[in-house]
Amino acid sequence: MKLWTLGLALALSAAGASAHAACTKAPLKGRDAYVRGSLNGWAADEAWRMAWRCDHYELIASPKGEHQFKLADDDWSADADWGAEPGARARPVRPEGNALFPRGAPLEAHFDGTPKRFELRFAQGLTQPKFRMSDCQAKPPLGDTQLYLRGTMNNWAALDDYAFRWHCDAYVLNVDLKNRHDFKIGDAAWGKPSIVAANAAGEAATEAQGGNGNFQRSFQGEHTLTLRFDAQGRPSLAIGPKTFSDGSDSKITDATALAVRYDSRASEHKEPFGAQPVGTTFQFRVWADVPGLKAVTLVVERRELVGNQEKLEYHPLARVAMTPHSHGMGTRFEGSYRFDAIGVYGYWFEVETAHGRYALQNNKDSVYWTREKGSMGPAVIEALPESTKRIRRYRQTVHLPQLRVPDWASDLVYYYVFPERFRNGDKTNDPQPGRDKYQDHSVERHAKWLERPYRPGDGDNAGDGVYNNDFFGGDLAGLIDKLDDIRALGANALYLTPVFRAASNHKYDTGDYLQIDPGFGSNADFERLTREAANRGMRVIPDTSLNHVGSDSPYFDRFGNFGGKTGAFANGKPNPKSPYFDWFKFDLSKTDPNQQYQGWVGVGDLPELDKSSESWRRFAYKDDNSVTRTWLRRGAAGWRMDVAPWVPDDFWREWSAVVKQENPQALTVAETWFDASKYFLGDTFDSTMNYIFRNAVLDFAAGGKASSVYQSLELTRESYPAPMLQASMSLLSTHDQARALHAFGIANDPHTDPKVDPAKLAEAKQRLRLAVLFQMSFPGAPTVYYGDEVGVGGGDDPFNRATYPWADEGGQPDLALRAEFQRLIAMRHAHPVLRRGTLEAPLHLDDHVVAFQRSLGTTQALVLLNNDRKPRTLRLVLPAGQRWNDALAPGVSVTVNAQSELAITVPPLFGRVLIHSAP
Repeated sequence: MKLWTLGLALALSAAGASAHAACTKAPLKGRDAYVRGSLNGWAADEAWRMAWRCDHYELIASPKGEHQFKLADDDWSADADWGAEPGARARPVRPEGNALFPRGAPLEAHFDGTPKRFELRFAQGLTQPKFRMSDCQAKPPLGDTQLYLRGTMNNWAALDDYAFRWHCDAYVLNVDLKNRHDFKIGDAAWGKPSIVAANAAGEAATEAQGGNGNFQRSFQGEHTLTLRFDAQGRPSLAIGPKTFSDGSDSKITDATALAVRYDSRASEHKEPFGAQPVGTTFQFRVWADVPGLKAVTLVVERRELVGNQEKLEYHPLARVAMTPHSHGMGTRFEGSYRFDAIGVYGYWFEVETAHGRYALQNNKDSVYWTREKGSMGPAVIEALPESTKRIRRYRQTVHLPQLRVPDWASDLVYYYVFPERFRNGDKTNDPQPGRDKYQDHSVERHAKWLERPYRPGDGDNAGDGVYNNDFFGGDLAGLIDKLDDIRALGANALYLTPVFRAASNHKYDTGDYLQIDPGFGSNADFERLTREAANRGMRVIPDTSLNHVGSDSPYFDRFGNFGGKTGAFANGKPNPKSPYFDWFKFDLSKTDPNQQYQGWVGVGDLPELDKSSESWRRFAYKDDNSVTRTWLRRGAAGWRMDVAPWVPDDFWREWSAVVKQENPQALTVAETWFDASKYFLGDTFDSTMNYIFRNAVLDFAAGGKASSVYQSLELTRESYPAPMLQASMSLLSTHDQARALHAFGIANDPHTDPKVDPAKLAEAKQRLRLAVLFQMSFPGAPTVYYGDEVGVGGGDDPFNRATYPWADEGGQPDLALRAEFQRLIAMRHAHPVLRRGTLEAPLHLDDHVVAFQRSLGTTQALVLLNNDRKPRTLRLVLPAGQRWNDALAPGVSVTVNAQSELAITVPPLFGRVLIHSAP
């Protein structure tokens, strides 16, 4: 589930958007600039090296006393030795800045030990240099608090890639984003003093100053966000072209340190590979091919990850001195460690040479929507930081010996349905304006099935200005009517977004956990759906949130729509007499109703449940007639749990035990958008919605660099136990993110937008074919979001929730595209190796092509995918004489030649799947 827009736009002119030009290259072309003077013995001291920041050289330093200085490169070169006006005596630094001259006189100033910014700028090239010095704030206004950009670009999480850094007098952050995003600024815990959001005028404000809404901004490329606070604590936010560059990374020149090697995926460095059961002893080996490596220490730590990554800490566990062994001219260091408890652990290596101490650690790759950087694999070495918080750990998943993932989960192909928009099979249960209410508003009813969903603020398509209260009439009867179509497509499981009684069209604001929403049908209709699905070899997985309910529900009843007597917040007031009162936490010291309870991520429509409440836990899963047990008994094959990271781990452990007690073959799916390893220890979930897969595959199919985007998938191969990876939902489109065609350049749904360019649409659909081929050949449970198979498009919520274009409703479904989905799904069903085979390390990665291999018994699959607009030919080394059959072209095969080489051409914007079975 995604936090939806609160509807306040960031007015960039009011926010003081930067008008800086685009960044330029450093004019010294490989040489460094330094502040050189009496403050450092006139040396080119590393501590006084100026960093190139977009369009100028800059240094932040805190000198003390009277000093003279100049600006120059390492060698006092003729074109890089600048001072004040030529003359015998030094010239004072002027507040407005000083023009600089070649071989000029020194500058002089009195320094008081407080931070100063030194700037060196040029008009063009190395011409007209100018120096300016200014004061910095001694301390950031929020102290040690780390601020993050949090919004739709990162699922509102506090990720390292979106961490602001304090720079002299402002918090700055560079981003590279596309499309419109909603966001706020806050710390990892959403601490109220740190939140900067939009006020009613769209300007930056703290919560105390009225900053309660989301900023909205359309981005296209690189930008710098600059957040400043004035003396009264009032924030201002400027957004403009990228103007900040971080030149703080230190360069390592120690030849021994640079020769140290470790690769978490290579057996010569680490055994065994990947996630392993508790009690496993791992062998670690660090190599250096040159002499001089004095010592290597394996550092093992226990990771603590809480909530939506708000808290991420590592706690020391062990330091293992590794044993040296001679290896040619160099040394191999070996060590081992046994993990005796389940969990996700961190590890890294402290390396010592004759010239210093270093951290051998995870790389700097960003992993989609994951706070920690590093995709594992080959290590990088950096100077040992003062604080270990800056170290990028390798992660090790250690799980229970027996995993409870049902065997059938490896064979799933999901059809993912937002029921209100799929099919209207019973018009007598349609929501009716005037009769049915959404909170304190009447609902809206679309006159035509193929209209666009309403979005407030969207011109003529704004509806009544209320979010999530427009209805088309989709229901369970419509879904039952179309089960044969769904099964014919190749799907053998249905995942339904919530169908329980609720006021909104999305139903995540639960009103009654034990009743199907009247607009969808009845409890009997749900049971009929599960029976009819089972008759066709299909399973049904429903969805709900045990983290929050609706404010317009019998449990809360903020608007008095349920009698105003038994709800915990009946008629907008805390009601201690309510049987549901201890399901929530109330602040009775406040008088504003909006501040008396906590909405999920601040959304008052979704009062957050107190998961520690024993009566809530009994109702949710413990009692014999609990929500969890009831729907399993009514035919559900498992559960998808909304916003899983917001619910404590101990809740999920108890809940999972109840699910498996009720039905050992039930499947449990967590909604997580980041690295889900913590849920794959065997004590909570079997599966996740694999957003890492979604983002990597969409980026690849859109033309992204294959060798880069694939690294996030390598992380999941290494971190997820194989049964969990195979059971995870391999997504492309979802109801929380823009549809796949939108990612490929089609802004609106082609079925409702006649202006879509036919050529662009044709290429976008070809890229969708490529993504689906990837989906059907990779480990996981391929998940088809309703309508993708017939060319439905759409951007962010609510346009990603458009209606299915049924022909009898006037729609024009792309049946040729549907047939292609059907063909690719059939390929997966026909070859068990594509469903259950192990995934090996990639055979080939370059800018455009991914080639990987899967194995099951004596059968192997070779998958080759090409995102280029032209064919690509690969030459792979394989056993001579092997014959590989084309899974998509019956009767076509290729044979490895006598030189053990297979030359194979991969078609543009598509791929090939080859199958080899040993006799």
